[in-house]
Amino acid sequence: MEHVAWSRSANIYEVNLRQYTPEGSFAAFQAHLPRLQDMGVDILWLMPVQPIGAKNRKGTLGSYYSVSDYHAVNPEFGTFGDFKQLVDAAHACGMHVILDWVANHTAWDHVWVGDHPDWYKKDANGEIHSYVYDNGHELEYWTDAVGLDYRHGAVWDAMLAALKFWVVETGIDGYRCDVAGLVPLAFWERARAELNAVKPVFMLAEASDPALHALAFDMTYDWTLHDVMKRIAKGEGNAADLVSYVERGNAAFAADAYRMTFTSNHDKNAWEGHDAEVYGDSFKVFAVLAATLPGMPLIYGGQESWLDRRLAFFEKDPIAWKRHELAPFYADLLRLKHQHPALWNGASGGAVHVLHCDNPLVFAFRRTNGADSVSVVVNLSARLQHLVVAELGSQPPLEPWSFRIL
Repeated sequence: MEHVAWSRSANIYEVNLRQYTPEGSFAAFQAHLPRLQDMGVDILWLMPVQPIGAKNRKGTLGSYYSVSDYHAVNPEFGTFGDFKQLVDAAHACGMHVILDWVANHTAWDHVWVGDHPDWYKKDANGEIHSYVYDNGHELEYWTDAVGLDYRHGAVWDAMLAALKFWVVETGIDGYRCDVAGLVPLAFWERARAELNAVKPVFMLAEASDPALHALAFDMTYDWTLHDVMKRIAKGEGNAADLVSYVERGNAAFAADAYRMTFTSNHDKNAWEGHDAEVYGDSFKVFAVLAATLPGMPLIYGGQESWLDRRLAFFEKDPIAWKRHELAPFYADLLRLKHQHPALWNGASGGAVHVLHCDNPLVFAFRRTNGADSVSVVVNLSARLQHLVVAELGSQPPLEPWSFRIL
């Protein structure tokens, strides 16, 4: 995949509009753009902005991912004009905007259910049914959604028209595609080609299949790194796990395939734990690794204010912004990535060279691109660690859960 040039040194920031401000609107979020610009944010990923279905709705406000109309905006957030104004304002701040897109399923009361029932998956009795998702560990019952049947070419045409509509009418710069692996790869490849004919776009897949990178997507999720970091934070791993990850974790991916690295996102926060639960005092160490190992780092909106609670998924539950106490920390990390080609994305960045350390609780690595070199040393424990890293010379001890970037 030929990436848009502006993505080479970019980072990504996820926006949960409903919870971002007390108002939960496009206009209220727009007021935060100068702050995010100062922090160094490049790509804004907005969770779905379309209307949410009422039939079989979960909770009071429902799930973003139960879309009832692909061509409209959720009045909870504002108007279509408000959304266009937000995109324009983000562009004026030097940011790009990608929109979360749900192509696999719709709400029960989407107009297509009544007008085109043949476009939907049926049970053994020939009836449209709620979507059942196998996440690999258990079955999830998405009772507020029904699955689209991509065996029908008309589904492809209608979905492609909707995707192009938002690029043409609002000027967005691409999409984050929900459960992308459940939709035929050939559809995504056609979508990418047709969207690029409108304007060069950036595409993120909620998936981790290397095949998605060939002709469809710029970036997929690096769930492997996230899982390794969580295990270490719980005391169930050490530097050897990160060495193994570096040596084998992305072996199946081409050098220029972007992977999204993250400590949290809307799913992880809501269903698996907030930053204090998952990382506690170790949080900064893993945020550093997500920002400096190969991949594009994600910040989930609110993390710059120490996101120490799970945000409700189907109800109003605004972020407690406090003092943006981690904003300077993130600004430093994003500036480091912008300024050092060794840390850039895909083949534009440097490969990882693990630095030998005599301490199993300390992980050290170096990335080099031409004359630019960045070395990172992290203490993966809650105790002071002494260390010797031959390639870095004499190193002072590392405080508990601390890091050093050279």
